[in-house]
Amino acid sequence: MSNTQSQIGMLLIISGPSGVGKTTITREVIKQLNAQFSVSMTTRPQTASDTNGLDYQFVTEDEFKSHIANNDLLEWANVFGNYYGTPRKPVDTALASGQIMILEIDVQGAIDVKQNMPDAFGVFILPPHEDVLLKRLRARAREDESIIQKRFQKAKDEITMAKESDAYNVFVVNDVLEDAIKQIVDTVNAALAKRNR
Repeated sequence: MSNTQSQIGMLLIISGPSGVGKTTITREVIKQLNAQFSVSMTTRPQTASDTNGLDYQFVTEDEFKSHIANNDLLEWANVFGNYYGTPRKPVDTALASGQIMILEIDVQGAIDVKQNMPDAFGVFILPPHEDVLLKRLRARAREDESIIQKRFQKAKDEITMAKESDAYNVFVVNDVLEDAIKQIVDTVNAALAKRNR
């Protein structure tokens, strides 16, 4: 899909609980929609596998707080002592040029963004069943059972919060990965066509 200057851009929010496959889906949706990905700003320390400006925009706590004060962020949160946020300027630039900008953020972030930008289109990815989510969390083999259970409980809470909020236009079940991706791409294209009519 080519984007011409006359087209309206779209801010696309993708959320989903831990272990639902949202990063895999987001990467594919970016490719298929020729979209841009919003790089979050964070104060968390940069690891060896992180690329500044690609994975995150790494800043100091003072820098982050000045961005909050200047209203430069669409949403932000403090997660376990580190700040994370979505810079407003790249989003505005992408939308002004008719691009699709994708934010991969949590439910609270999505709610905040929707308040700031009511035209944002929200997609929430659901597991086919709670048991599947638990299996996927265990299959990662990254954490011990107590942490997995905490993540599982948080995932269930997030799903409930997402369903009760007005942040999402569509809920997509990730049972077969290709089908979930196709559903998101088709839904977004239909929403764009409607906006550009």
